[in-house]
Amino acid sequence: MDLLPYFYVVTVAIAASLAALAIWSQGSHTLKVSALVLAGMLMATGYIGYVELLGRPKAAEVEWAKESLEESSVIAARLREGKAIYLWIEAEGMEEPRAYALPWSMEHARSLHRAMQQAEANGTGVRLRTMLEAERATDEPLFYAEPQEALPPKAVLDLESTH
Repeated sequence: MDLLPYFYVVTVAIAASLAALAIWSQGSHTLKVSALVLAGMLMATGYIGYVELLGRPKAAEVEWAKESLEESSVIAARLREGKAIYLWIEAEGMEEPRAYALPWSMEHARSLHRAMQQAEANGTGVRLRTMLEAERATDEPLFYAEPQEALPPKAVLDLESTH
């Protein structure tokens, strides 16, 4: 469920409440007009801010929906050495993939690189255990290649029953 439109609705409701308070308060007309202009500016900047955020990866630390940080598939990744590890992931329960930015870590970058190479060799995908450091076991790498699916069992012909 995308919460972004609801945040904008809340911002507009707060700005409208401020505007109503400004209109009903006692004071000069200049003060009332100034409050209305500021409420309008809050609505406009809130909208621009929310729209700007739509295309940017979310920092993993600010994700509050823990289920989206659980075991998930890495659809795409980009390493920016010294800056961040950018991920496009899809988890169970998500309607669409989401973009995240993990803080740069040489250990995580190596783990991702190894998993991508192994996944390519296996013809599988890359999985992400969890992005939250506190929930991760330290001995397991953050990224791993999905195992190959087992081949279906072979049919055995009974040659003696055909004679």
